[in-house]
Amino acid sequence: MPTVGVKRDFLFKALGRTYTDEEFDELCFEFGLELDEITSEREIISKEQGDSKASDASDVILYKIDVPANRYDLLCLEGLVRGLQVFKNKLEAPRYRRLSPDSGESQRLIITKETAAVRPHAVAAVLRNITFTQERYDSFIELQEKLHQNICRKRSLVAIGTHDLDTISGPFTYTAKAPGDICFRPLNQTKEYTATQLMSLYKTDSHLRHYLPIIEDKPVYPVIYDSNDIVLSMPPIINGDHSKISLKTKNVFIECTATDLTKAKIVLDMIVTMFSEYCAQPFTVEQAEVVYPDGKTCIYPELAYRKEKLSGEFINKKVGIRESTERIAQLLTRMCLLSQPTGVGDEIEVEIPPTRPDVIHACDIMEDAAIAYGFNNITRTTPHTYTVANQFPLNKLTELLRQDLAAAGFTEALNFALCSQEDIADKLGKKISETRAIHISNPKTAEFQVARTTLLPGLLKTIAANRKMPLPLKLFEISDVVLKDESKDVGARNSRRFCAIYYNKTPGFEVIHGLLDRTMQLLEVKAARGEGYHIQAADDSTFFPGRCAEIFVRGTSVGRLGVLHPDVIGRFELTMPCSALEMDLEPFLGHTAEILLTHDVPMQETFKHPFPALSQSQPALPSRLPSTKTVLGDLSSHAGLKALNDFLADRSYIEGFTVSQADAAVFDAIPSPPSQAFCHLRRWYSHIKSFHTERARLPSARSQFVLPPTPPASPNNNSEDDIDLFGSDDDEESAEAARIREQRLSEYASKKPALVAKSSILLDVKPWDNETDMAKMEECVRSVAMEGLLWGQSKLVPVGYGIKKLQIGCVVEDDKVGTDLLEEAITGFEEYVQSVDVAAFNKI
Repeated sequence: MPTVGVKRDFLFKALGRTYTDEEFDELCFEFGLELDEITSEREIISKEQGDSKASDASDVILYKIDVPANRYDLLCLEGLVRGLQVFKNKLEAPRYRRLSPDSGESQRLIITKETAAVRPHAVAAVLRNITFTQERYDSFIELQEKLHQNICRKRSLVAIGTHDLDTISGPFTYTAKAPGDICFRPLNQTKEYTATQLMSLYKTDSHLRHYLPIIEDKPVYPVIYDSNDIVLSMPPIINGDHSKISLKTKNVFIECTATDLTKAKIVLDMIVTMFSEYCAQPFTVEQAEVVYPDGKTCIYPELAYRKEKLSGEFINKKVGIRESTERIAQLLTRMCLLSQPTGVGDEIEVEIPPTRPDVIHACDIMEDAAIAYGFNNITRTTPHTYTVANQFPLNKLTELLRQDLAAAGFTEALNFALCSQEDIADKLGKKISETRAIHISNPKTAEFQVARTTLLPGLLKTIAANRKMPLPLKLFEISDVVLKDESKDVGARNSRRFCAIYYNKTPGFEVIHGLLDRTMQLLEVKAARGEGYHIQAADDSTFFPGRCAEIFVRGTSVGRLGVLHPDVIGRFELTMPCSALEMDLEPFLGHTAEILLTHDVPMQETFKHPFPALSQSQPALPSRLPSTKTVLGDLSSHAGLKALNDFLADRSYIEGFTVSQADAAVFDAIPSPPSQAFCHLRRWYSHIKSFHTERARLPSARSQFVLPPTPPASPNNNSEDDIDLFGSDDDEESAEAARIREQRLSEYASKKPALVAKSSILLDVKPWDNETDMAKMEECVRSVAMEGLLWGQSKLVPVGYGIKKLQIGCVVEDDKVGTDLLEEAITGFEEYVQSVDVAAFNKI
């Protein structure tokens, strides 16, 4: 999460009142933020550089506030204060307006076609008659830096340039030139440099050197000129010194160049909305024209307001509250989402301002309503029903097939879900347009351009990487492919596939055909036309002519098998014949791997599984034992049920960690279903009831929990038998029952020593660029020390463009070390580490 540092006194002045540290911490929590640290400039410098360097530093108190990563409107003091004041109902959310200049002619930014090779997009705007103070100026610069590090992805997606409009004249030209043809005086320098010289100059700059790789390998560099050929900036590296802003600047020209136009629009909207309150006309922004190479003209900033509609029931249900439509509208308005009931049922119309690009779905609006209501104010309730989890049928089928395919002598492989266009098209003898592939809009490497539509290329590449292994090579994979599907809300769907390959000196078609027959046998599909399966000849450019067959199950095509075409084998750098089989597994379940959406949000939360009706062929529940007395008490009484409810508060079963005959015996001792007051007992009761068809197969109990019933009195007994002259046997039996009960309770009260759960984790630690000192980065990673953490072996794995990632293993104790904690500690080394991913996670 980004951290915003603000001066406490200046913050309180802007808020209009003072708070204690505890009060402000509580306010941040209510607003969905976190007061991370209370410090000062002197304390920060002393901690990082030592006391000697901190002698001249300020003692002004600083608040370090953690804000959500997608709340770009809270990355500066202005947005933070505005949001809190609206939240406390001290201020109405402002309306942002875009105005035409008084002169009638807007500033123009002309983009030339040369920029297409480096950064093709640009947007612009003007803040007119703005008044800066030192605090406002510092906040203005800091917001740009926060945006650069966050949504701009360290300037790789968007680079911001701000200029004193009174020192330059439009129209402005955004073009790209060879490095030797660009010459200007960069910010805070005393002489002019060419772009080539600047790249060398900033290689040692601790701040700017991180941005050089973005364009240094490009044949041309982007540059912005004014009408007098004065350089405004060379994005994304540095601005020109001529147009730098100062405290005296009155008119600010803002330009954002980008590889992602959507991100550029968001960044521009953030800057102008946050600081337009300091203009002569507060919350107004002067528009600018951007002319594209094709002659198209766009007006920026957009400052677009949009409206969404959702029901009050949706919010009440998801948050777990019961509020009126009017009350929910008030809660959303406090979060800067102006809302009002439409009058149609419980429908609410919500207006999303340009400062809230994070709101992209109804769930985001619901989350804001929950924040405004207060998470601590949500009443804790017991769920009305308890469910027993079951494995997803498709995953269960996949696991069963994996075990049997491995038993058939095939080795499982797991490959990347992303691949190159060449892998799924050209190498297989197909056209990319025929593959229905999902394309990655901004791929980082040529190896990961599309989501795979077939498992075959991955297995062929695996064989190519292991072709020196002893023959034959028999591999299989059961994983998802991704296909275009216009009927889905995301335009695509996953499909579970099974693919197998046989690689040897002979094609081995009979081996693959035999594997198909074995698979169908496991799936209980007979070899017959109509209701079974059959194969018939087919033509496919991937397979050798006359050696390809299509697989039909119940009249529907589910896949193909055959001998691969020699050209396909050669394109994957293989030299021997190869046979392959690929088929879809979902038809064998009767439904797809994805669940149809039934709610107004793209997520299905519950499934309704009808329990099978109890028929004569199914064993009926055994008759209840006449005894209701157990070691925990008489279950026909309220006290006995309460004792059992307390006993099950932290247990899933009566005995051990799996269901057994002990659970069945106690279940039968309960005369009737328990009331909702006994929530733990009711949960256990519903669970054990689901085993009514498996009672006979449950493991036996190790201890006796249900006491034997008391024999009924004989009807032939005379009145003298009721006179007990020498003591009652019933008393002795009651004492014995009490002794057994106390013994059982004491045994279960003493807890067994807990097993230490451990996991083996493989981490991918990625550097910023190919100049990162990988040895130092590994040293930093291994310096992370925690109780329950043991580092293992490591290696460097090539990623692309000369960049390598560190792959390092470790063993952790689950109760002491979590992956989130581990990733946070490693990413703390910001100078070396860009990101950390969990490559593999296995329980030990």
